[in-house]
Amino acid sequence: MKTYQIGLVALGSVLLGACASTPKPAYVSPTQYQSLSCQQLQSEYNRIHDYIENGVETPKRTGVGVGVGLGGGWGSRGGWGIGPSISVNMGQSSNTKRTEISRVLGEQEAIVQAAKFKGCPIIVRANSATKTK
Repeated sequence: MKTYQIGLVALGSVLLGACASTPKPAYVSPTQYQSLSCQQLQSEYNRIHDYIENGVETPKRTGVGVGVGLGGGWGSRGGWGIGPSISVNMGQSSNTKRTEISRVLGEQEAIVQAAKFKGCPIIVRANSATKTK
């Protein structure tokens, strides 16, 4: 019984530790920032940094879709027919706080890469608010 309790505590610790980990940056192409000047790159980097530090908001989207169509198939009496069909789909959105943080961290990395490519000095600041629950 004691082994069961220790295992349960260990599993809970691992799960809570995984939830509190820092999200990895998503890939964002640095080419979209190559037209900006060095000053604009630094200002965009600072804007994203402030957005992360002040708390990232999850994008609002609905996950409901309705479709109307015409379908055909074999009937129960050996024949086939065509009839209308209505489909209602409800899905889970992948827009979470972790995905939004991942996206903006990727944008920050892309800005740094674009600045290095252009030879711009850029001041990189550590993000302290990237831990999520």
